[in-house]
Amino acid sequence: MGRTIAIAGGGIVGRTLAVALASQSHLTVHLIAGPAPGRDERSSAIAASARRMLARTGVWPAVAADAEPMRGMVITDSADGDLVRPEVLTFEGDTDGHPFAHMVPNETLYRSLVARCAALGIRETSAVATFYEEDERSVTVELSDGTMVTADVLVAADGRNSKMRQITGIEVVRKDYHQSGVTGTVSHELDHGGIATQHFLPAGPFAMLPLTGRRSSIVWSERPAFAASLAEMDPLLAALEIERVFGLSLGRITLEGPLQAYPLVAQMARDLVAGRVVLAGDAAHVIHPLAGQGLNLGLRDAAVLAEELIDAARIGADPMEGLPRYSKRRRADTVQMALVTDGLNAIFSRKSDLLRAARSVALGVVEERNKLKSLFMREAAGLEGELPRLMRGEAI
Repeated sequence: MGRTIAIAGGGIVGRTLAVALASQSHLTVHLIAGPAPGRDERSSAIAASARRMLARTGVWPAVAADAEPMRGMVITDSADGDLVRPEVLTFEGDTDGHPFAHMVPNETLYRSLVARCAALGIRETSAVATFYEEDERSVTVELSDGTMVTADVLVAADGRNSKMRQITGIEVVRKDYHQSGVTGTVSHELDHGGIATQHFLPAGPFAMLPLTGRRSSIVWSERPAFAASLAEMDPLLAALEIERVFGLSLGRITLEGPLQAYPLVAQMARDLVAGRVVLAGDAAHVIHPLAGQGLNLGLRDAAVLAEELIDAARIGADPMEGLPRYSKRRRADTVQMALVTDGLNAIFSRKSDLLRAARSVALGVVEERNKLKSLFMREAAGLEGELPRLMRGEAI
């Protein structure tokens, strides 16, 4: 008997899940995508495990030309106004013979997923999921155009302000960092060599992440008022501010487009499942961006959820039976990453000479121990722990 999975949300996580499910003849996917979003100027670090999944599902070939391998990372820790920023921790080299991550423009990944969904013939609507009702056998989703979609499971992948999550009544725990994230793309005179740089500064971390060519993506945590002024600033003046913070190790810097500022919060749903409704991506969790792991968490949601839904349907069971296993498998990973990023932001954003000295000592210990550095690299690559089959590069 055929089963139907409805996915509310046509962003990167929702479409990745749709593509992962679409190859299964016993599953029908209905993607309730909503209207096409505006252009996304951000870029994301796609971990090695996520790259394996995108390759297995046929998405990566369209992404590869615009993906910059990350060959290493340099971390510095300094006070405001320091002219010299000593390197306190460095990572270099590949993991299992491949880069530990690739930097990819979000727009490239999104457009590649849209094309892959079309190539697979996935049923898709630009309407929005507005309400749902469920009974013991199915869930019926009401759309903004007045139509209805009936499915065995509804996946809420409709973002941090998820309408479907609100209807379930699932509560969220939320923390406001009283910081804003500033993102944008810059070009520079010198080659970055595939090396990412992260400066820890009192107001928050500043990351320069390598893109193809002599270009980089910046992710800058700042005080909200200053972040808002950066987004409105003349591009030449904004470039000078970036040079002030980052320095001139890559030569003079030029903005390639507008800077965007947005409030930084952490948010965690208390539950991932309510009846036949399951949360994924930002609908389930939002973390601080300093480790660049937010999207990778969502992609792991998609990989694990696809595995559980397919495994249940393959033996003729109700796909709903896979939801408790999905929740159990994803909870520890997401909570752990949220705590790590929250703790790092708290430790590195405090103005204390004593604390900065203690940080330098602790990071120096890691710097001198290759096994620890190798473990951190594998964590960043998403290769530690129990991996879903797609993230091992295997078919489900």
